[in-house]
Amino acid sequence: MEIINEDIVIVGAGLAGLATSLALHRLGIRSIVLESSDSLRTTGFALALWTNAWRALDALGVGDSLRQRSLHFTRFQAFSADSGLPTAEISLEADDKPIDYDSRCIKRQEIVETLEKELPPGTIKYSSRVTSIEESGLYKLVHLADKTVLRTKVLIGSDGVNSVVAKWMGLPKPVDANRSAIRGYVEYPKSHGFEPKFCAYFGSGVRIGFLPCDDKSLYWFCTFTPSAVDYDENIEGSPIKMKQFVLSLARNVSKEAYNILDRTSLDSLYCAKLKLRTPWNILMKDNIVKNNSCLVGDALHPMTPDIGQGGCSALEDSVVLARCISEAIFAKSLQEGDQLCKSIKVGLEKYAKERRWRIFSLISTSYLVGLAQESNGKVISYLREKFLAQFTIETMVKMGNFDCGKLCQK
Repeated sequence: MEIINEDIVIVGAGLAGLATSLALHRLGIRSIVLESSDSLRTTGFALALWTNAWRALDALGVGDSLRQRSLHFTRFQAFSADSGLPTAEISLEADDKPIDYDSRCIKRQEIVETLEKELPPGTIKYSSRVTSIEESGLYKLVHLADKTVLRTKVLIGSDGVNSVVAKWMGLPKPVDANRSAIRGYVEYPKSHGFEPKFCAYFGSGVRIGFLPCDDKSLYWFCTFTPSAVDYDENIEGSPIKMKQFVLSLARNVSKEAYNILDRTSLDSLYCAKLKLRTPWNILMKDNIVKNNSCLVGDALHPMTPDIGQGGCSALEDSVVLARCISEAIFAKSLQEGDQLCKSIKVGLEKYAKERRWRIFSLISTSYLVGLAQESNGKVISYLREKFLAQFTIETMVKMGNFDCGKLCQK
């Protein structure tokens, strides 16, 4: 059995894992990233990134590069899914606002490839599936499928909703949100002609939205409550039936939305049940960090997509965690061995304290906003069209106005 010593091991080369490794690299701290697949995972269509995400990307040094490949939203407009009529609107332009909002939609592949290119060669170890984890004093032994064992001072789980690291730390499994989502992506041969705005339709158990990524592509989503729309789970294995189902939901929404969905090719559809970490689990310190192990991104806080903060908050995590680790490492010079492990533990506890209430509020707000947007009762439908639509989109923008801070080179 080969044992390799590594100071910091990150499990999962998704958005959170790559961003965390890059944040550490910017601070002069080496890490390795274990990825179970044999290449970079570029699947997934696009992400709506709000102001907080762009601030984090700026801290990572890749914000300007990614802005050049995306469109800045000027407006957020909400419509009734019942009547198709507009119910609320917010301008996202800075001229008449004290806050400079930066809201864009960008292809997921663009983000992960940009992050990967900024990392030192050899940082990502592909075909490295974690089979088990055990403690060895202040260290962790990470066992891989190829029988390699990594001995590390810090273990960071960024391995998604079904995180191996989270399970080892003893976190309860994410719970079913009793809702599902179908997402899609459309490429146009020439310019699609849509304005750079976020359009969403709420009501009747459904939430449909579309966002331009650039001049030729659009990302769309459809989240729904299965019990409210007579959903048959058997369609999930059939792209044809998935598309037919989404079109049936959009038929009474708007001709514009229907045409976008209709243009979507069958290989550009994805369906998933939505899960979330119960927010009260986040309030316990040991559920965020434990014995020099911690979690970031969906491994820590899977949430419903109703305020578009899943990927954004993962980027926040990466910057805050790297800064806390750096401060702990460089607090005293020439730290080694057990002394370094104990200092890092203090840094991880600071990370947990700094993130706990922010994550709690994101998970809770997202779930409640989703209920307001999709519920189909007569009273909630009336309130949504008269009041709640404006409130929910203002809440989405407000939750995105967060600054995780910068990375300070030591």
